[in-house]
Amino acid sequence: MRFKVVSPVHLTASPVNSYGSISCVSARTGTLTQDSMSSSTGCQDAVHVPRFTFNPREGIDNPALVITDDPEPDSSLVPKLCYLKRMEGQSFGFYMRVDQTHHSFEVRGVERWSPAECSGLKDGDRLLEVNEEYVADKDFYTVMRKIQSCGVHLFLLVLRKEEYEQSMSMGLDLKMLVKLAKGDHWTRPRLCHISKEPEHGLGMTIVAVEGQKGQYMVCTVPDGAAEKAGVCTGDRLIWINGALVSMLTHSHLVKAGKKSGNSVTLLVADSESEACYVRRKMPILPVIAQCCSIPHAAKTMHLEKGADGYGFLLRQEKLVGQERKVHVLREIDVGSPAEGAGMEDGDLLLAVNGEPVESSQHEDIVQLIRKSGDEVTLTTMSIPGRDFYRALDLSPLLFHEDRLSVNDDCAKNQGNDRRSTGSDSKKVSAFL
Repeated sequence: MRFKVVSPVHLTASPVNSYGSISCVSARTGTLTQDSMSSSTGCQDAVHVPRFTFNPREGIDNPALVITDDPEPDSSLVPKLCYLKRMEGQSFGFYMRVDQTHHSFEVRGVERWSPAECSGLKDGDRLLEVNEEYVADKDFYTVMRKIQSCGVHLFLLVLRKEEYEQSMSMGLDLKMLVKLAKGDHWTRPRLCHISKEPEHGLGMTIVAVEGQKGQYMVCTVPDGAAEKAGVCTGDRLIWINGALVSMLTHSHLVKAGKKSGNSVTLLVADSESEACYVRRKMPILPVIAQCCSIPHAAKTMHLEKGADGYGFLLRQEKLVGQERKVHVLREIDVGSPAEGAGMEDGDLLLAVNGEPVESSQHEDIVQLIRKSGDEVTLTTMSIPGRDFYRALDLSPLLFHEDRLSVNDDCAKNQGNDRRSTGSDSKKVSAFL
């Protein structure tokens, strides 16, 4: 479909909670007795001193003693982890809406037999985290796009409706609840892409953990390629080039590293974080990882329609040697808005106004662009870049939002696009 005007009519186509802390350190001693208050003159019999037990929550009649009493999290208020897995092109099967009363994200309309229902997600649940990132203080657009762009795996940390209402009535800090559920000394895993260097190669060795079958540890060369990519000595190796290492023998693991050529992509976690995930019975996957030096970033372009339209052709094609159909940008006009935005012939279209479109029909994408009016935001990636993510079974948009800087022109333009189209900024509900 050609996005160009061929007539005078412009067309677009084709609170660590401060638990009862007190300011008087001496008051922490607990029980005060008559003996502890006797004078040095030995006249304690002359003065009657009542025996009492100091309770730091009730305090005593002493203006110098100040007690702060923040609400304690109830041990029964434990957030639930839901792991959703869908097929490519399938929805997760639930609606997310904004509860205007508490400005929380509420789960509604969980479909029967959907990935959402199978995970244990229920109507009324409130979202606290999406893929290990706290979202209760985010805007609707950010949370919606994070879910839409995660690929086939999704982890949601939620509170049941009754538990959420109880937390609100008690004035509890939801971040504290999340922290208590995970424990201390926890960090997200890291997805690291390592390119070989002439002298030390990948700059690491992989060692089997003694007595633990299928468990491997990484040792890095100081200032080597692995260390520069974000890998640390002692990290547990979880995943290499899309394969779980727990399923590989050491010899197969070495072969996998040699087959990778001049680069390798690893998913690693420190031992304490790995133990935390094991305790939570949560699989460690790239979707919950921090992105470290991953190549082939998606590109976001903001286009404003010119006198001859946007100046590019959108085609649906089959890639050579593949049955998969893709949406390809072709025939970029010289001097057009598309060329000015940095569009390149042969790039693949991933999203329109932030909405993923790889699984959409060609006609539906055309309608999305038309409905956008005189401005549109397109997210694209080169074919080699898309092949890189496909080989790893990852969504090409997985880390895209994280990579957009607040000061980046694309981020600003995308924000302008949200306001201009009004399609997302005013949304209070979305099917995911």
